[in-house]
Amino acid sequence: MLEGLDPEQREVATALQGPVCVLAGAGTGKTRAITHRIAYGVRAGLLQPSSVLAVTFTNRAAGEMRGRLRQLGAAGVQARTFHSAALRQLQYFWPKAVGGSLPRLVDRKIQLVADAAAACRIRLDRNELRDVTAEIEWSKVTQTVPADYPPAIAKAGRDAPRDPAEIAQIYNVYEDLKRDRSFIDFEDVLLLTVAILQDRHDIADQVRSQYQHFVVDEYQDVSPLQQRLLELWLGDRDNLCVVGDASQTIYSFTGATPDHLLDFRTRHPGATVVKLVRDYRSTPQVVHLANGLLAQARGRAADHRLELVSQREAGPEPVYTEYTDEPAEAEGAARRIRELMDSGVPAAEIAILFRTNAQSETYEQALADAGVPYQLRGAERFFDRPEVRKAGIALRGAARFGGNDSLLDDAPDLPSQVRAVLSGEGWTTQPPAGSGAVRERWESLAALVNLAQDFAAAKPDVTLADLVAELDERANAQHAPTVQGVTLASLHSAKGLEWDVVFLVGVAEGMMPITYAKTDEQIEEERRLLYVGVTRARRHLHVSWALTRAPGGRPNRRPSRFLDGLRPGSTATAGRTAAGGSGGVVRGFTSRPETAPRRTQRTPARCRVCGRTLTDAGEMKLMRCETCPSDMDEGLYERLREWRGVQARLSGQPDFCVFTDRTLMAIAEAEPVSPVELSRIPGVLKRKLERYGADVLAICAGQEVGEDAGGE
Repeated sequence: MLEGLDPEQREVATALQGPVCVLAGAGTGKTRAITHRIAYGVRAGLLQPSSVLAVTFTNRAAGEMRGRLRQLGAAGVQARTFHSAALRQLQYFWPKAVGGSLPRLVDRKIQLVADAAAACRIRLDRNELRDVTAEIEWSKVTQTVPADYPPAIAKAGRDAPRDPAEIAQIYNVYEDLKRDRSFIDFEDVLLLTVAILQDRHDIADQVRSQYQHFVVDEYQDVSPLQQRLLELWLGDRDNLCVVGDASQTIYSFTGATPDHLLDFRTRHPGATVVKLVRDYRSTPQVVHLANGLLAQARGRAADHRLELVSQREAGPEPVYTEYTDEPAEAEGAARRIRELMDSGVPAAEIAILFRTNAQSETYEQALADAGVPYQLRGAERFFDRPEVRKAGIALRGAARFGGNDSLLDDAPDLPSQVRAVLSGEGWTTQPPAGSGAVRERWESLAALVNLAQDFAAAKPDVTLADLVAELDERANAQHAPTVQGVTLASLHSAKGLEWDVVFLVGVAEGMMPITYAKTDEQIEEERRLLYVGVTRARRHLHVSWALTRAPGGRPNRRPSRFLDGLRPGSTATAGRTAAGGSGGVVRGFTSRPETAPRRTQRTPARCRVCGRTLTDAGEMKLMRCETCPSDMDEGLYERLREWRGVQARLSGQPDFCVFTDRTLMAIAEAEPVSPVELSRIPGVLKRKLERYGADVLAICAGQEVGEDAGGE
């Protein structure tokens, strides 16, 4: 079982007792490590197959894990998704816990949401239904009840697709309809299992007697609800192995959070931590780019990044290509793919990855023109999308009966005619806010508007009927074999996959990061998304961008900021060193879990004036008793208060969210002269030090600070 494993993978395989956290970078063989761990335990007689529950996030990954375990002689181990494992338990225990049979699992949640909206007298189109349904799903996995939805999304910084009060109302009625019709939904499977295990200790004990050892893959993607279920499965035991990579957290919009992974050792102080950094997938050249992307990252996940070390032979350098416009970019990719296929590279080993599904149409057409078979993953074919089909019907009707359509009276040319028709289908001159289905629908319609503009530019006398014929031809040209085709996929749907050759396209500002990524957290998730894309490539990596959308357009685009300092000719931004980024092992305590220390022992805080032990939080922040004399610089304190007020107004937050009064008093008393001294003051956390440290030190030094300083 241990032959062929590298030293770190072997540590994973042999660490069979107590909590284990495996920080596994992309391509480092995490699935191999955890399947050999389970199989080694089974073959050595240390684990009973039926007592092990391995949990992952997709049926494909669970199936792959079961297959590997069978090959390793560990058949009988349960490898399931969270929902599959919970549903199995719910079906078994429902008669005992509740009585009767389990309510039916709703087949089409979106129809129930539509009924709830209708009952609320709120009209939603198909795409709004998808978005509202997604908001209900997010609420449930984050354990947010309908009444708490508006403040919860404000706190999370989410862009609601409708008025939050309306969504909360629909959500509430949706729950009532489910109860009335004896339905449960996908999220209820987890919620109800959690409820039963919390309320029925006899059932919880029965589950815990069945499962003694737990393995959780892709732990950076767990939601609060999944984490709660895992805790109930565990009880007071700690035979848990989690595997994840905070740098691959790209699903926060669904409620996933890497905090459980990053806080694992805080919750389990005796945990063994193993870092897998030997990359067996990608060449040193690809790995160098991946490491470079994360070296410029910020935030908590970046502080725990892993520095990958390629184990493969050297390969070609990544190719960076700038194109004049998007069609030229698509044609360039198709041409290079044709050359690769002619040289013997299988089409199935090539992928084109893009940020949004709406980008696929240009590449579908370019590949079809080049005679390259392709398959779409994680998205409908462009001309099969409902909004595109419906738009085609509307355009065909306008072409046939346009003379009687008042919409076209003031539309003298083809582009204006198409804009007029598609405005009735939801197209607007400005894109909608957010990143959900409404935005995707708009992007699909915008692609048709852009196509009409390009078509008219090439043929000035073209008619609406000519455009409809062109659309039909384009749709027919997409009928290519899909089994051995080049993969077209969004970056999100490419997670967990790999190819010999990867084309990362549209890597320009406005698309990567996407325009609606505004906050630091959203920008960093976009960076991680690009990192996932880069690490899908085994050997060849092509990165490209276009200076403008359409031929002849104004070249006002620039390459993504994420490539600064990485692509030839660009200026590097300040990097950072990895926090423990190299591979290795931090062993857990050898004592029994109940004797392992549960918290770090700290030296008591003492007053810096009289020496008395401090227990009050406010006094500990000042490092002196409330009654002891203060040596605070009153003028400095007032300048800090004035500056804080400006920052609070700029960020739209209360003053205390910048710094509390006591923290400002502590700063004014300490008068720090360096970031190190400032960081020692309680209340000056790492994020605030990064954001406000320069301002505070400047004020302490008697310098003037502008109003725009300190902002994000």
